[in-house]
Amino acid sequence: MTKKTPTLLIVDDDAEIRQLLSDYLTKEEFVAHQASGGEEMREVLSSHDIDLILLDLMIPVEDGISITRWLRSNAKTSSLPIIMVTTKGDDIDRIIGLEIGADDYVSKPFNPRELKARISAVLRRTALAASNDPDQEKRVLIFEDWRLDLRACQLTSSTGEEVSLTAGEFDLLHALAENSQKIMSRERLLTLTQGRQAEAFDRSIDILISRLRNKLGDDSKEPSLIRTVRGAGYILSSPVKRS
Repeated sequence: MTKKTPTLLIVDDDAEIRQLLSDYLTKEEFVAHQASGGEEMREVLSSHDIDLILLDLMIPVEDGISITRWLRSNAKTSSLPIIMVTTKGDDIDRIIGLEIGADDYVSKPFNPRELKARISAVLRRTALAASNDPDQEKRVLIFEDWRLDLRACQLTSSTGEEVSLTAGEFDLLHALAENSQKIMSRERLLTLTQGRQAEAFDRSIDILISRLRNKLGDDSKEPSLIRTVRGAGYILSSPVKRS
């Protein structure tokens, strides 16, 4: 079966930057669409199957934060991978973006190879879901009242209710479950889930942990499932079974 070429959507109000990114990503064998803002983005989403959105944070009228909120509140795009493009010094807005559902970020100016690596890491979830590897078919991780289906990239409760996860949340929960009852440092989790090293004051893992706790019903003040080990990292405290 022919491997599907990943289709990206670049959302940026700067036409020159959009075109430069589009040209580079096309050379790297992605399909790249463009949008100058939220309205054009919705038009593209209505007519194309998009695998990932590269979203500039500082867009006039409807900024990247507002667009991310809309994407996450819409059933059809609630789990669509989002990588935010920020400028150096946008720490607060970047944190807000991660808190409301962005999967990763890159800061301008960025190295094109780093951008490609970030995109490829976030797209792993989509690649796994599309995989026909028979070894993946029965890969389900079970812990407490939860089932994490690695083939379908789904998290379901003991009652069968599906919990929507972003690509970043899925990858992080997968990494914790594969290493259950082991302390995982932030640096190790970043390497496993995003293929990169931690930057100074990088809070992306902490924010994703907070989002996972909320979705798993784990008390944020006294978490029992995903515990914080001060000065060391995080640990999924429950044993994990496979089926």
